Amino acid sequence: MVHILGRAGIPMVLVARRGERLQALAQQYQNVEVLVADLLRDEEVAKVAARIADTSLPEIDLVVNNAGFGTSGSMHRIDVDRLANEVKLNVIALTRLTHAAANAMRTRKHGHILNVSSSASFQASPGLAVYSATKAYVTSFTEGVAMELRSSGIKVTALCPGLTKTEFQQNSNTTGAATSFPAFAWTSVSMVAKAGLEGVAQGKVIVVPGVLYKVLVAISNSVPRAVSRKITQLITKRV
Repeated sequence: MVHILGRAGIPMVLVARRGERLQALAQQYQNVEVLVADLLRDEEVAKVAARIADTSLPEIDLVVNNAGFGTSGSMHRIDVDRLANEVKLNVIALTRLTHAAANAMRTRKHGHILNVSSSASFQASPGLAVYSATKAYVTSFTEGVAMELRSSGIKVTALCPGLTKTEFQQNSNTTGAATSFPAFAWTSVSMVAKAGLEGVAQGKVIVVPGVLYKVLVAISNSVPRAVSRKITQLITKRV
């Protein structure tokens, strides 16, 4: 998304916990502000929220909540502190920053919020139980907030991609997925980023990139939940 916006000459505020990588990215474009923050720390989330609300600096018209991670395996075998941090980053930090963005944008009567969710948000996922639950929250939360703000001039969108090759696989211990699933099951990073930005600009509440995942989401919404769980369990066993 940074590359798409940067090539378009749009000023940006980049937020992440790894400063060196942020600086390297920022040097590729003009009018880029870097804000190093670890969103697992409450005070750093507050720092980002304060920047969103700061009227003395250039206003932020689009907030993208993309920070998050997953954990694969049986929930009871995973370190509970890691699971708690997964909820804290995927849910609580996202909620706080959406809250900050909504309040800042309401005074201007315009703005865009893009919350990165997942196609896993539409069904329970054995083996990714906490991750899919956090993303179910993100999708539902985004839908609710979008309706609350529908007359405010603020567009709120949940981006729900399927399998996409990023650092997510390494951080969530799902690197086996790269060889377990056929090439057609994977969406490209550039396609997902473009779909998300176009979706929020068009005022879409839910964006599911790729025909395959549109079909899978439609199926998961139409079959009994017990059947959906069984299908998802068969799929996640391959990860």
